[in-house]
Amino acid sequence: MGYAISNKAIEKYFSFFKNLDVGTKKKLITKLTESIKPVRDKPVDLKKLFGAWEDSRDSDAIIKEIRESRVNSRNIEL
Repeated sequence: MGYAISNKAIEKYFSFFKNLDVGTKKKLITKLTESIKPVRDKPVDLKKLFGAWEDSRDSDAIIKEIRESRVNSRNIEL
C-alpha cells in the first residue's frame, strides 16, 4: 500500500517532470500505469505448500507406530 501526497506536492513533481523529454515522459507514464494494475492471485495448490503424505502402510499401521514412538518423560515428584 502506498501513501498519499498533497496536491501541492503533486504540482511540484509535475513542474519537474514537464521539462523531461517525450521518451522519458512515456517511460514514466508506463511505469506509473503498471504500478496501479491489480495483482492477480494465482490459484494455490495446497499439496505444493504442505506436501502430501505418501506411505504404503495402512492407517492402522501408521497409528500404531506413532503410539509406540511416544515417550513419557514427565517426572512427577511426590
